[in-house]
Amino acid sequence: MSGIRPSGTRLAVAAATAALAALSLTACGNDATGARAEPTGTNSAASTATAAPDPSATSPATSPAANPASSKALASSGQSGSGGPKPTTRHTTAKPPASSGKPVTCQASDTKTVAAPLNRPVNHMLLTVTNTGSRTCYLYAYPALQFTGAQAVPPVIADSHPQAVVTLAPGESGYASVTLAAADGTGTNGYTAKTLAVYFYGRSGNESVGAAAHPPLPAKGLYIDSTLKTTYWQQSMDDALNW
Repeated sequence: MSGIRPSGTRLAVAAATAALAALSLTACGNDATGARAEPTGTNSAASTATAAPDPSATSPATSPAANPASSKALASSGQSGSGGPKPTTRHTTAKPPASSGKPVTCQASDTKTVAAPLNRPVNHMLLTVTNTGSRTCYLYAYPALQFTGAQAVPPVIADSHPQAVVTLAPGESGYASVTLAAADGTGTNGYTAKTLAVYFYGRSGNESVGAAAHPPLPAKGLYIDSTLKTTYWQQSMDDALNW
């Protein structure tokens, strides 16, 4: 009969259909460029497990919280990692000794006196008294000078009177200028003195207080004559040298 296909023909058609299905499945496993798609499942999980660690993450073994010794070292250095605050050094300035107690009258026991001849003005000497005590002291009036062989204390230059009593805090100095001899040679009874005693007046200006200071003079001595005189004590060297 012509309407019935032989069984051999049906088997051939079935085989062709199976082949086409296999080709279709293979095409679905490739992308448009022909590259094979990455597999999923077990292989993908293995790839994730072997990825490199994040360098910004802190390992528990190196964390300061997990390592007390490391944390203590950072704290003692003043740092908390490379970006922490740096330790600072404070500089202090030495201060002069502060005055303690009630002010006193300056005298030889708590001062140092220096006598220095001057080139200008000629035939002059500068007296410098420095407070070496722990209390503020007052330099009253003017220095009472006694050179070798002198019979009286030299007079004071009245116009050199300061506006206020010279006050010396510990470490500070006061000054007086002494005219030794006339620059033009008009002085009389001149001689060379080898020693000097400096007495300090009290508040009244009529009596000396304490023992005298004995500042050394040049080995050759100082020439003095009848014009010998001194200024009042001055707060600054410039004021003393004006006379």
